[in-house]
Amino acid sequence: MNYLLRPMTVEDIMQVVEIEKQSFSTPWSSYAFHCELADNEFAHYLIVTSEESPQKVLGYGGMWIILDEVHITNIAIAPQYRGQKLGEFLLAGMLALALQKKAARITLEVRASNTRAQKLYRKMGFKPAGVRPGYYADTNEDALIMWKELQE
Repeated sequence: MNYLLRPMTVEDIMQVVEIEKQSFSTPWSSYAFHCELADNEFAHYLIVTSEESPQKVLGYGGMWIILDEVHITNIAIAPQYRGQKLGEFLLAGMLALALQKKAARITLEVRASNTRAQKLYRKMGFKPAGVRPGYYADTNEDALIMWKELQE
């Protein structure tokens, strides 16, 4: 199967929200995604899809690009498509977009317990830079802050 990246549209939101619900204990609402797409000039969202089914959302990632810094807001792959390197494909596309927009560095937070995601981020060049204690309100779990320099 050949995978593609494209910008998220309003038509994708219902599928994105379904992946959110399957992926996170405190998922974003469809309203939150509508606001990101319609009202946030800093927001950039990408969708992973396939050539065979370009309207089917397999995963998505969002980020805010403010001046020369990028903050990844969310990234998720539908459970049935995990383990196929789609997260790496998506993250590589997000990094390419950040570079295209002249960003110098990129950051994200990840649950301290999410070692699978941390492994991917490390593979893609992110480095731990600190901890946000009790960052996740649902479990009071700490977040690991990770950064990557894009233009050294």
